[in-house]
Formats: sequence, structure tokens, C-alpha cells
Amino acid sequence: MYQKDIKPAGNYRWTICALLFVATTINYLDRQVLSLLQPYLEEKFGWTNSDYANITAVFQFAYALSMLFAGRIVDWLDTKWGYGWAIVIWSVAAMIHALSIPIGEAFNSLLGLAGISIFSVSVAGFIVSRTLLAFGEAGNFPAAIKAVAEYFPKKERSFATGIFNSGANIGAVLAPLTIPWIYANWGWESAFILVGAFGFLWLIFWLVFYEKPEKQKRLSKEELVYITNDREDAAQAEKQLTDVLESKISWFKLLGYKQTWAFISGKLLTDGVFWFFLFWLPAYLKAQYNIVGEGVMIPLAAVYTLSMAGSVAGGWLPMYFIKKGHNVFEGRVKAMLVIAIFPLAILAAQPLGHISYWIPIVLIGIGAAAHQAWSANIFTTVSDMFPKRAIGSVVGMGGMAGGLGGVVVSKISGALFDHYKALGHIETGYTIVFTASAVAYLIAWSVIKTLVPKYNPVVLD
Repeated sequence: MYQKDIKPAGNYRWTICALLFVATTINYLDRQVLSLLQPYLEEKFGWTNSDYANITAVFQFAYALSMLFAGRIVDWLDTKWGYGWAIVIWSVAAMIHALSIPIGEAFNSLLGLAGISIFSVSVAGFIVSRTLLAFGEAGNFPAAIKAVAEYFPKKERSFATGIFNSGANIGAVLAPLTIPWIYANWGWESAFILVGAFGFLWLIFWLVFYEKPEKQKRLSKEELVYITNDREDAAQAEKQLTDVLESKISWFKLLGYKQTWAFISGKLLTDGVFWFFLFWLPAYLKAQYNIVGEGVMIPLAAVYTLSMAGSVAGGWLPMYFIKKGHNVFEGRVKAMLVIAIFPLAILAAQPLGHISYWIPIVLIGIGAAAHQAWSANIFTTVSDMFPKRAIGSVVGMGGMAGGLGGVVVSKISGALFDHYKALGHIETGYTIVFTASAVAYLIAWSVIKTLVPKYNPVVLD
């Protein structure tokens, strides 16, 4: 039974959280290298906009598809080795971007045997590298969420998730500060190799410092009690651990629960918003304010700095409601409702943008911060409602839905912008997308609340 008066004797669980934070930072650093080098690679290899779009679209689709399998792989390998293999794969993939030309030649030779010729050598090489990168990076969030579920009591999970999730924003800020400098001094190949190598450095610390709490010698007995005091009773927990080794949970079985659809719906409706900010914000600044080159760095840094603050604050907010007497699920849902209101600020971005471009930057930053706060909580609802052996699979299904939502948003956004640009007022296209982004979270919250109106944990047979 959950005991509110238990206090932790030690803080080793926060060492694990720090490792998750660094891994997520590396994840987004590796992801951002190509977008920052795109202007140079475009000139070097003669890429068209369609060439670059093909490379990024393949990454996004492969990431979405891999999220489905990544969760099951993490469940199968367990947290330590699931995360370890994920970062090995994505780090190798990040580094082999430097070999994209020979990789592209080999890939096109294979296609040539079948009489197929689709991509130029450089595009083919980067597509192969990005596909492998997507497969590895898809393991980050399922493994990190599972690690949080193992090392934190339910009341602290959203806060811990918010902290490690803020690494995404740190990575997005660090990338423009480092990648152009590496390129200028050592070339584009070195940028991929050096950034990719950070993953192997992290892996050393992960293998040294991570074990399951029950096996962790650095964890005090008192902190272990604090971590595990609100878990399932001992008999049920032992049965679940045995079942991990003896059986798999069918995706179809998991799809039979409303709790699964609540998470999938929440990710499908909201993940595309952050993908939109990530891919289209520089284009927005150029299209409406003619801000290009180094001029976009400070506005982008401001948006992602606000996002980082939102991630941490959003993780803390449920704890406030829990201390007010709400149970964990009620506190989480109430916090998500408050968070869902903040993106409405984006509605004012276009009407007030004529005053200064900093007004939409700040308002978009508030929306991005709200998204990260939302993510910290929606991820944690999985560990609230599902036993540990199902967490990776459910997170993977939701991640796939979120990735596909991102593909849809990108495609629709591009079509809208091309349409209204041809009509001479591209700002209308951005107004439509901003409006949809602003209301997405309230719609998602309503769907989640309808599907799971009160705390109802899943008990698997």
C-alpha cells in the first residue's frame, strides 16, 4: 500500500535520471546534425528541395514505424541492454553518415540489379543512414520511460520524465552552437563522426551505473523502499517478473484496452505540433520576417529554452495536485488540463506578429513549452496504468502514432504553404496550422478523459 510518510534515504535515483537526460540530449544532437548541415550539403551535392524532403520524410516514417517495434525490443531485452543496444545502433548510424557516398553507391548498385533507379548517390546514402538512425533513436523514449518506472515512485515519475525529456531541448540548443563550428574547422564528415561518438562515451557510464533497483548495490535499502512502496503487491509483482520471461503480450491484446487508445490518441493528436515547430520554424521566420542564416539561431534558442523550462515545470505540476490530496492519476489528468490551455497563446501569434517577430517567437515558445510539459505527463500515464512488462510496447505504439501524426502534419503544412504562397499570402497557411496546433491539446485531453474517466489500472491475465 502507498505510504505517504515514507521518505527516501539517498538520491541515487536522480543519478539514473541524469543518465537519461544526457542520452536524450545526445539523441537530439544526432538528429539535428543533418538539418544544420543541409545548406552546405545541398550546395556540395546539388540537392533539390525534394531531395532533402525525401531524406527527412524517410527518417520520420522510419522513426514512426520503429517506435512500434522498439518498445517490444526494450521489453524483451529489458531496460539496461535495450537502452544500451539502442544507443549503439543510433551512434553507429550517426557516424556512418560520413560514409554516405560509398553507402549510396552500394545501395544504388543493388537497386540497379533490379533495374531500379530512384535516387542520386548522395541522397540514397543519406536515406540509408537516416533509416538506421531512426531505428536506433526510436528506442530512447520506451527505454527511458521504463527506467523511470523502475526507479521512481508514481508521484515522482512525471517530474523525472520532465527532467530527462528536457534533454531534447538542450540538444536542439547545443546543435546550432556546435555543428557549424565543427563543419567550419574539420568538415561535414567530422561533424557526424564526433557527435555520434558521444553515444559510446555515455554507454560506458550506463553500463557501470545502471542495474535494476533490486540489484543495485549503490541504492540504500531505505531508498529502495521509497521507490517500491506504491508498486503492486509482492505476489503480483513476482508473477509479472516471471511472465516477462515466459510470455509476450500481444499487440492486439493491448489494443483491447481503452487505456492504450487513450495514450495512442493523445500522441497522435499532439506530437505533430512539436514536429512542426522542429521542421518549419526556420521556414516560418524566413517566409514572414526574412530572417535567415545565423539570424535564426537566437530565436530558435529562445523557443527551445522555453521548452526546457516547460518540460521540468510540467513534470512538477502533478506533484502539486497530489500534495493537495488527489490520487496520482487525478493529479496527472488535472495537470494535463492546465497544460492544454497554454497552447491557446499561439492563436495570437499571427494577429500580433506585425508588431515584432519576437511576439510570435515568445508565443510559439509557450506552445512548445506546453508540449514538453504535456509529453512529460502523457508518457507517465503509461507507467501509471500498465504493469512494467507492457510499458515499452504501449509507449512504442503511441510513439508510432505520434510519428505518423508528424508525417501528416508535415505533408498538410507543406501543401497549405505552397497553396497560399501561390496566392500571395502564405501567412494564411501558417494561421491555419497555428490554429490547429493551439487547440490540439484540449481535443486530446477530452479524448483521454472520455476513454479513461478515472483511474483504472490494467491487470493483464
